[in-house]
Amino acid sequence: MIDNDEKFEQYPNQEEIDQWVQSLWDLAETTECIVDILNTNGVAHNFGSNNNEYEFAYVKFIPKGMDEFFGYWQPAMSGPAPLLIHVPGYSAEMSMHPYLAVQGYNVLHISPLGYTSPDGPMESKKINGEWPVLPETNTASAEGGYKHWLVNCILAIKWAMNREKVIENRISFFGTSQGGGASLLLGSIFQNKGVRCVAADLAFLTNYPMALNNTKALEGAYSLVLCGLSMSHDKAVGFKALGYFDTILHARRLTCPVLLTAGEKDTICPPETIESLFKLLPGTRSYSYFDNLSHRYSREFIQMISAWFRMYS
Repeated sequence: MIDNDEKFEQYPNQEEIDQWVQSLWDLAETTECIVDILNTNGVAHNFGSNNNEYEFAYVKFIPKGMDEFFGYWQPAMSGPAPLLIHVPGYSAEMSMHPYLAVQGYNVLHISPLGYTSPDGPMESKKINGEWPVLPETNTASAEGGYKHWLVNCILAIKWAMNREKVIENRISFFGTSQGGGASLLLGSIFQNKGVRCVAADLAFLTNYPMALNNTKALEGAYSLVLCGLSMSHDKAVGFKALGYFDTILHARRLTCPVLLTAGEKDTICPPETIESLFKLLPGTRSYSYFDNLSHRYSREFIQMISAWFRMYS
């Protein structure tokens, strides 16, 4: 079992978190990125396709010194409109959100690190059958793994923010599982840089010490934390690296409205970890606990984000 107090003592302090966030921006600002809007939207031809300015499209991002990665651009039916950013779960799935585009939002789904392309998952990037982003965060002492994952997001968001019909400084983030945790991290990273709200569903990357004391959680995605620590030359250094990507340490920076959900039967991201984050949030916040909900994207969340974005985005 993990001693929570001991592990939190190994975490970075708040000043280090602020410096680390700035390091992400510094890297993004100095990374040249070529962007190519692809001539495909991923929709089967037999469904038809309208060749107009509102057509959805895959976008290829080619950052210098990093692997290429992809996004899926879904412009609002009319503009100018706010920007919504969706990021994937740990399975690295690509997602479409046409219902949000119809409601009046520009939506960009980002698939960082090139794990998934328009042709499907890049299985060659897996190690032992898993995407390596979390273990690599440990072994790189927070200088790789999720750091590059989040810099990819910043580069893609900067591109989207410069689209003609995107309203300036109106960005919101949402996702499920890893996508939920990463949305919270992005809300912290974009503090005072246009973030309007965050909607985090069944958020992963939350309170590692608590999750590592949950036997059921260690049978799921949080087992990758132990995998990364086992590969780290210095476990204390490895645990400190995790702290930079623990949403708990970003709570004070999440001054925008934040929506959180948890599921009673979610053994992947235990509800108590999400509750612990909720208690630390300083501003407008919402926490919904769903009986009988396991670890999955739910219709409840879809309905909730529609209302949340209408109120705050």
